[in-house]
Amino acid sequence: MKNVRIGLYSAGLRTYWSQFQGLKDRLLGYNKFIENKIGEYGTVCNFGLIDDVSSVDDAIKYFSTNQVDIIFLHSATYFTSDSVLPLHLAVKVPVVVLNLQPSPRINYEQTDTGEWLAQCCACPVPEISNAFERAGIKFRFVSGLLGLDETPEIAMSCEKTSNHPAAIRAWKEIEEWVKAASVKVELSRSMFGFLGGNYSGMLDMYSDFTMLSSQAGIRVKIIEMCDLNDFLSKVTDEEIKTKRDEICNMFEIAEDSPSDKRVRKPSDEQLDWSANVAVAQEKMISTLGLNGLAYYYHSVDGNPYEELQSGFIVGHSILTSKGIPCAGEADLKTALAMKIGDLSDVGGSFAEIVVADYQDGTILIGHDGPFHIRISDRKPILRGMEVYHGKKGSGISVEAKVKPGPITTLNVTQTRDGNLKFIISEAEATNGPIMTIGNTQTPVKFKLDPDTYMEKWFAEAPTHHCALTVGHNAGLFKKIGDLMDIPTVVL
Repeated sequence: MKNVRIGLYSAGLRTYWSQFQGLKDRLLGYNKFIENKIGEYGTVCNFGLIDDVSSVDDAIKYFSTNQVDIIFLHSATYFTSDSVLPLHLAVKVPVVVLNLQPSPRINYEQTDTGEWLAQCCACPVPEISNAFERAGIKFRFVSGLLGLDETPEIAMSCEKTSNHPAAIRAWKEIEEWVKAASVKVELSRSMFGFLGGNYSGMLDMYSDFTMLSSQAGIRVKIIEMCDLNDFLSKVTDEEIKTKRDEICNMFEIAEDSPSDKRVRKPSDEQLDWSANVAVAQEKMISTLGLNGLAYYYHSVDGNPYEELQSGFIVGHSILTSKGIPCAGEADLKTALAMKIGDLSDVGGSFAEIVVADYQDGTILIGHDGPFHIRISDRKPILRGMEVYHGKKGSGISVEAKVKPGPITTLNVTQTRDGNLKFIISEAEATNGPIMTIGNTQTPVKFKLDPDTYMEKWFAEAPTHHCALTVGHNAGLFKKIGDLMDIPTVVL
């Protein structure tokens, strides 16, 4: 998250400083605490205190010069909305209002007006929300406790709240807003490759590159199979050997499948070819400066590119594990979802509904590859496939499942008006059984029974693929959607 530039200031009322001795310094102390805390997440540009409309011009220049990506407005005490509104009209970046009370409970017997003013953070928030709404400024809030590690000498009640649930929750929200801003920044710098073409007839895969660039900020580079083939022609025997050693360390080489006669132990020829293609894939990604990839190729029988695409899955799984998400069937929208997961450090594996288990109350979610190796429950297994079902050719595929525990699916779909939409579901990955057919599969128990969940998901008109991530990330993904102005649904 160190790539994100975080604007911060505290707001107050200048009239108070001469009336209540020590109040200004006390609030500046809170401001410094917030700066240090947020500084753990990114680069902080702290203007300090805005307490009158006369200081707004300096703040506008400061935040504009520092090119901040997001601004946190700390409501330190009461302030008038006219002292901050011009700033947010001029500096058009997302704003989050921090309503962080220092003490969980005031000392009713001893509290004087100055003490109360140090605690009345919520008082001006309705006023600023009304001003923002009428000015057409989108606003967000985090409410809770400040989370100090010790109580200031001036305070009349306990302000040591770092372990209080209201402080922990508030700072989790703040961290997620910073992460969301960071993801938005990184996407704006990301180049996605589109290799080949969509799987013909999969209408939900078709997407508008210009729409994706304008709404998600990503750039798209169209790549042909001959481009990859050119890199393949320059791979050396030594590079193939090194890559094969990496593959053998990263994956378990399976024996023949006990259930499917067409799924066998990978041959040496298949392993060498997958290593050869993987080297070419990495060279192409590096040379073209790609940060993600959507790919699919359908050829006539005997076309040399059919053999080339047969070696895709292993190399694309390795790339996905290294932060270059690769989505099959040329699903660029799901490549975007996977990239959001990876930038959030929660994985993002290519997946779709496989089958429901009504006995366990789970739904198996996975695909024929690629897989995000870093979120696997164990070493992924490589199996040799006599046929890639529904596709041309044969080769090696990955069999794996996500580690048991909390998971979140992120689906990026497109609506009839041409806009992107996020569909998010939190669930639990179980340790249930999977098939031994060379596909990624994770048994997932959603909060609803399989039928109810699937019907609710279908009703949102999703793309049939999604990114499978570890952890409960609905709050984070909703914030990313908010900052990107993408409508979001949580099931």
